[in-house]
Amino acid sequence: MASTSRPNSLQEDDDDDTEEEVQHFDDFTLASSWERFISDIEATCRQWLADGPRNLVEKGAVAMEDSKNLFKVKYDLKNVTKSYCMEFYFQIDDNGSQQAGVDNWNTNSHDLQLCFGVKDFLLIAPQSASGVLLDTPESSKLLSSVAIALSNCASLWPAFVPVHDPSRNAYIGIQNMGTVFTRRFEADRIGSQVPVKLMHLEGLYELFVSKFVYSGVDFSMHAFKVHFMMRLTYETFISDEDDENSDMDEFMGDKADTAEHHGSESRNKVHWDDDCPWSEWYSAEDPLRGFELVVTWAARTVENTLEMAELENASPHEAEKWILHPVFSPYLGEPSHGKRIDFSSQLLCLVEAMDTSFTAQFMEDFVSVENSSSESLKTSVVIPPPTVLDRVIKDLFHEGTKLPNFTKGEHRLSRALKAAPLESLFTQFCLHSLWFGNCNIRAIAFLWIEFVREVRWCWEESQPLPKMPIDGSIDLSTCLIHQKLHLLAICIEKNREMNEEFLDCIGSDDSSDASVSVEENHKVDKRINRSSKADQQRKRDSSIAEDTSNQLRFERKTESKSSVNQIRTDAFRRGSAGPVGTMMLLKSHQRLHAPFTQDPPLMTEDMHEERLQAVEAFGDSLNVPGQLEKDILLSDMSAFKAANPDAVFEDFIRWHSPGDWESSEAEAAEPSAGSVTEGSKDKWPPHGRLSKRMSDQGNLWRKSWKDAPALSADDQKPLLDPSREGEKILHYLETVRPQQLLEQMVCTAFRGAADTLNQTNFGDMKQMTSKLEQLYLIIKSTLGVLQRNNVTDREQTVKDLRRLCVAFEHVEKLVTVAASLHRKFVDASRLAQVIFSDFYGLYVPMMGINSNEGENKNRAHEMQVGRQEVNLREKQVVSNLFSPPSANQSWRKVLSMGNLLNGHEPILREIIFSTGDDVNNGIHYAAAADVAASGDRRGEEIETHRMYVSGTSNDLRVALSVTSCD
Repeated sequence: MASTSRPNSLQEDDDDDTEEEVQHFDDFTLASSWERFISDIEATCRQWLADGPRNLVEKGAVAMEDSKNLFKVKYDLKNVTKSYCMEFYFQIDDNGSQQAGVDNWNTNSHDLQLCFGVKDFLLIAPQSASGVLLDTPESSKLLSSVAIALSNCASLWPAFVPVHDPSRNAYIGIQNMGTVFTRRFEADRIGSQVPVKLMHLEGLYELFVSKFVYSGVDFSMHAFKVHFMMRLTYETFISDEDDENSDMDEFMGDKADTAEHHGSESRNKVHWDDDCPWSEWYSAEDPLRGFELVVTWAARTVENTLEMAELENASPHEAEKWILHPVFSPYLGEPSHGKRIDFSSQLLCLVEAMDTSFTAQFMEDFVSVENSSSESLKTSVVIPPPTVLDRVIKDLFHEGTKLPNFTKGEHRLSRALKAAPLESLFTQFCLHSLWFGNCNIRAIAFLWIEFVREVRWCWEESQPLPKMPIDGSIDLSTCLIHQKLHLLAICIEKNREMNEEFLDCIGSDDSSDASVSVEENHKVDKRINRSSKADQQRKRDSSIAEDTSNQLRFERKTESKSSVNQIRTDAFRRGSAGPVGTMMLLKSHQRLHAPFTQDPPLMTEDMHEERLQAVEAFGDSLNVPGQLEKDILLSDMSAFKAANPDAVFEDFIRWHSPGDWESSEAEAAEPSAGSVTEGSKDKWPPHGRLSKRMSDQGNLWRKSWKDAPALSADDQKPLLDPSREGEKILHYLETVRPQQLLEQMVCTAFRGAADTLNQTNFGDMKQMTSKLEQLYLIIKSTLGVLQRNNVTDREQTVKDLRRLCVAFEHVEKLVTVAASLHRKFVDASRLAQVIFSDFYGLYVPMMGINSNEGENKNRAHEMQVGRQEVNLREKQVVSNLFSPPSANQSWRKVLSMGNLLNGHEPILREIIFSTGDDVNNGIHYAAAADVAASGDRRGEEIETHRMYVSGTSNDLRVALSVTSCD
């Protein structure tokens, strides 16, 4: 039994061993995970090769942000333990064709393209937080897998893998260049403590040479021909960041108070826009934060370290190519939203104040303590302290007495806006109100009350109203308040003249009375001069008639007969401006004299409207004239009677209303001179008759002629009563409705701000001139409702004004950019115009677009204008932009690199060393076979070593590529 059982047990053990051997059998016909990984890479690369660049773009390849012609596609790979992301980068032209090559200094190149001089490439990185491979064997295995896959699909794309710590920005890579050559890549970075030797060109040259010569060779004793290229980047000092931040904190903290200083009194240091027209009101941030200058030395061959030392000491002016890149402030691509202080932001505050003005009947209601409507305003708005108010009032009323130039800054479309001239009193008040208490309604009301109080003081003390003309006609194209102030200034001047004449009369009656001071004598002289000028203006037409009459003479016989009567009449003639041509009186053989008449009384727009309403109410103004027409007619009749004692009513009609005198046929053919030149030097008396309407015995003109006394213009009562009109004007200013005041302030403030910007000197930039003209047209169309005093839809009007503020903000930014460029490139206008044209093309499409914060960041990133090449004549102008560093800027840096530009060290130095070898020189053991296979490569030189170096004295990055035949 035992013997039979033993063999059975042995048989069972053999069966178990056989089963174990079957279970552990390795079938090599099945692919491993590593092989499947390679196959996956190969399949993806084959698909990309088959599609081509154009189809890849159509299928959704992503364009890189830094380059318009660089695209990428990606594919996720999964291994047993890890997941990887494979990205393929490729370049195409704008027409869709693939680019032939890559420029060594292409600013839009990818970092790996710049480091290794490649075109299309693969990048494989692990899908992890770091995105790099820290394990060296793993990175080598991954790179080998990609190399095998690319070799299987006959692709010559280089492949790269990120390695080491992410801060080192290190890569390794490989490229199959055909049947013989292989190219390997390696890049690494030193982030701090760069060796002194590697800070200079000599040390970098020796580092590159050491890659292809024996270590024991003395570099100083041998010459090694190396191709060398260098690019240096310089940057202007923007400002000291600490000082800038402290200045901004101080500005924002004292925003309400510094605004009333107009941005000038509180500034101690010189700003870029101190001589710009808006600097009187605020200081704008320079839209040009700085410049980047890229200086490039063309490719050359160096043989020793001595040549490298000479290149390090060379001036940047010796470089063959200069490229200038302006750096614009990010605020240009962002809406203001109250973050900045400029005209547009304050105009928006004024619009909000106008919207609030409809809630009260008088301006005092916004500052009155008893008024309940102002309680809600007290918590949100404040009134500046009295010192600020005194400063504003002093600037408005006591800063200089010289009459300003009212056409200053005026655009040809300015008069289309119903506002006031820029230098006038009301415009200056409106511009001051923009910065007074941040332009809230309470501050405006407070300032207006003090303004009117000061105007009344000028009226009561007969002091000239500053910044207003004291003569001339009322410009009805301006706003009503400006018209009122102009008329008030004239009334004050007339009162001063009457007061001085009264004092002169007292002084002539009693010479022992208090003598007039020297200053008053000067005032009297000025009045006399002004009166003489007014008389000359008034006599202009009559003088012309008198000159004409001097050329014409009566016959000697006629003059001899009338000589006696002429002497008698001239003895009683008063206020004559001279004879009117050859016109003769009807009842006496005397010449008809034109009298000096009073000027028609000046009237503002509302006074004209009252007259028209009166005419419409009473019908025909001839039969039922208004009181003003009666006064003017009586004044002219009295002056005519004084100048022509023997005149009759028909003589007055012939001179004053020639259309109502119907002459005979012979007289009608007689040429006229002056107002009317009737009669003949051969026939007297003139023949004719009154018109039908003047022949009526009940005609009011004839009745007025009978009632008019013979008084010259100087002896008559003035048609304009300055005292009465002045009080009426002050009553209007003191009781004006808030909405009426704010509507006129909005119109005037927009015109004043636009005229201020229009004074900016930005050279010959036609885009800016056209944009300013468009701004005036937009302002005119938007403010049309306010100018017509017909605000029917208040909500819609306020919305339109807010949109106008946005448009004004865009134009204001363009003006500051144009002004800054013009100032910096006065002697290089081509650069200024080219840079502004690029900026204008980027900025204009963004005007009027409302977006969120994320889109604003994208817009700020898009404000990158093109780089401009600097020609030889412009190099000195560009060099002057890099002013020598100040002591505060110099002590922080220790200059360790050469090639200084006005004391500025380059912020980035990029160098490319390279060397090549002929493929048929016999050095490479596989070269002969390759040349025999392809005869077209005979004599071709390949780049065996290439080293890209970039960085500064504290940061150095080196990328090396080596080509071999193994």
